[in-house]
Amino acid sequence: MSGFLYRLARWSFRHRRWVLAGWLIIAVGVSAISTVSGGKTSDDFTMPGTEAQQAQDLLYSKIPAMTGGQMQVVFAGKDGVKLSAAADRAGVEQALANLKSVPQVAAVTDPYRAKLVSSDGHVALASVQFSVKAADVKDSTLTAVQQAVKPATAAGLQVEYSGTVYPNSSVALSAVPETLGLLVALVILLITLGSLVAAGLPILTAIIGIGITMTVMTALAAVVDIASAATTVALMLGLSCGIDYGLFILFRHRNNLLAGMSVEQSVGMAMGTAGGSVVFAALTVIVALCGLSLVGVPFLTVEGISAAAAVAVAMLIALTLLPAMLGFAGHKVTRFFSFPPRSRRQERSARSATEHPERTLGSRWARFVVRKPALVLLAGVIALGVIALPATGMQLGLPSGSAKPTSNTQRRAYDLITDSFGPGYNGPLLVVADGVPNAAAAQPIAQRLTTVPGIASAGVGVVTDDMAIMQVYPTTGPNDEATTALVHRIRDERTTLAAGTGARILVGGLTASNIDISAKLSDALPVFLIVVIGLSFLLLTFAFRTILVPIKSILGFLLSVAAAFGAQVAVFQWGWGAHLLGITPSQTLSFLPILMLAIIFGLSSDYEVFVVSRINEDFAHTRDATGSVIRGTGATARVVTGAALIMVVIFVAFMLNHDPTIKAIGFSFAIGVFLDAFVVRLTLVPAVMALAGSKIWYHPRWFAKYVPDPDIEGRKLEQITTAAPSYTQTDR
Repeated sequence: MSGFLYRLARWSFRHRRWVLAGWLIIAVGVSAISTVSGGKTSDDFTMPGTEAQQAQDLLYSKIPAMTGGQMQVVFAGKDGVKLSAAADRAGVEQALANLKSVPQVAAVTDPYRAKLVSSDGHVALASVQFSVKAADVKDSTLTAVQQAVKPATAAGLQVEYSGTVYPNSSVALSAVPETLGLLVALVILLITLGSLVAAGLPILTAIIGIGITMTVMTALAAVVDIASAATTVALMLGLSCGIDYGLFILFRHRNNLLAGMSVEQSVGMAMGTAGGSVVFAALTVIVALCGLSLVGVPFLTVEGISAAAAVAVAMLIALTLLPAMLGFAGHKVTRFFSFPPRSRRQERSARSATEHPERTLGSRWARFVVRKPALVLLAGVIALGVIALPATGMQLGLPSGSAKPTSNTQRRAYDLITDSFGPGYNGPLLVVADGVPNAAAAQPIAQRLTTVPGIASAGVGVVTDDMAIMQVYPTTGPNDEATTALVHRIRDERTTLAAGTGARILVGGLTASNIDISAKLSDALPVFLIVVIGLSFLLLTFAFRTILVPIKSILGFLLSVAAAFGAQVAVFQWGWGAHLLGITPSQTLSFLPILMLAIIFGLSSDYEVFVVSRINEDFAHTRDATGSVIRGTGATARVVTGAALIMVVIFVAFMLNHDPTIKAIGFSFAIGVFLDAFVVRLTLVPAVMALAGSKIWYHPRWFAKYVPDPDIEGRKLEQITTAAPSYTQTDR
């Protein structure tokens, strides 16, 4: 591999104008396609194999209009005003009449007829059924909804919305998080590399890569359902991995230049050594992300593949475009940005770090770890274990309106409904009775449902020739464990509930669907973990040609991800410091643990590969196990620190988004990467390797015979190439 990457880098260097032109053509081409396609993200989730999905499919086959988007409109009288007053009721009724004439609206429920006016008369709850899926409801339709309710607002009433789609429910992602993240990343790169040109190159190539990925996703969204969270995750990983991969290669290239290599030779050698680590690190991330398809959840499959594509593009950019850009930059990557006196001091410091890595701060830290490896290992494991303790109380679910900020209309609607009707009215269950001829035949089922503990009310809604749909309102909220128990109770007692009617009962609706999704994801978690860890174990074993290194890597990952789970539960579920982050404590997102396992495992393998490959490279030359740990860790500590901080900053920047889902994702990724990079990879890994000594590189004899050597450290490359200290005209 090292030889191939060496030749690829030199080819890209020599043909840099063609390489740059090729990537720019690709970027412009996919941008044009995405513009024409008009694709947009969709948060319509399907869950094959669940009862809620069976109910949805049955409705789609018999009453397609009932499977469209749904919206609740809450009318509230201000200052104690009752909606029974003539003027106020007239405003509500006129608003309802206007809503019925809005395009794409299939049905509107009158709260006065449906007895959905609160007992004190202050709040009325209307339901709007759209004829198309939530993702297909046009912006013009939602604008028309706001116009339709103006008679109510003109009467002095408060109008709020909730449901699967409502005005302003689709919030465009702000460019502030990634812009702020990139600015801070630039500062970190300036500190790490000391050169403005060197700091700008990884960011420039990462922006080109993520631009291509995001425009391709937009184009595909016209034909495939892509969740908004998928674009966010792809953006996070595309930017962070793109910058990190560029940083690792460029850092090695700069050191080569300071050691006296020509620019072209330096680019080739940097790619043949650090480039190999980038390839295996990226492949590990891609394998982990593609492993999300094993869960059997369509939106997670799309999310994983989208993020994997972003990482793949980042890798290809680093292997081809970056060498080309380094050709344009020449020796400018070693020119420091500060004033001349300090610039010379920085250059002397950089050269000293290159020639004497044992004098660096990273090496001093490594010597501290190696001096007391058992004590450091014990302290690190205990610390991560303590942070992980809250994870034992993790409760999975999907966010409801209660998780939104109070400035959001969905949160205000949730609070009004809870105060006036009860929390269960925020998450009604849809009970489908298939095989009943008319409403009279369905009434016994509805009456029996009202006797089930945990149900506030139940009534027959839409009835067709052979099917009835009943709205069931629990006494507890959509995220309450009692509501989950209620759904299972109804399903367990379906035979009794349908006795004498010949009906087949299915429990569906958004609340039941969320419960089924959480259960399926929870059941899939162990299988996913075993498969992904198994595949990654094989990949890392192949990369390092030893069994102990992958085992150490996986155990370290389990520690860091457990600690990340604990921090996530403590903050987002228990509410520790929630006011500082502007969040409302709620359940842990049901898909977050699997997503964290995939991404944090992949990213942890990044740092594992970068640190351990450098230790292995040193050990191959010196056969000094302890010394190679110190020198290898010292040589990579600065760049791994910079890379990890960049990832953490980018993830934290996304917490500026008001969406609680994105806040939770950003926080979890940030804390996971931070703990894994600084506690596990730069502390516990050197400690374990120091304790194991040369045994860490053990592998059976047959292994060397039958498993090819990928040579990610570039040992073979250094045997067949010679660094030429002379400079050519093309170097400038």
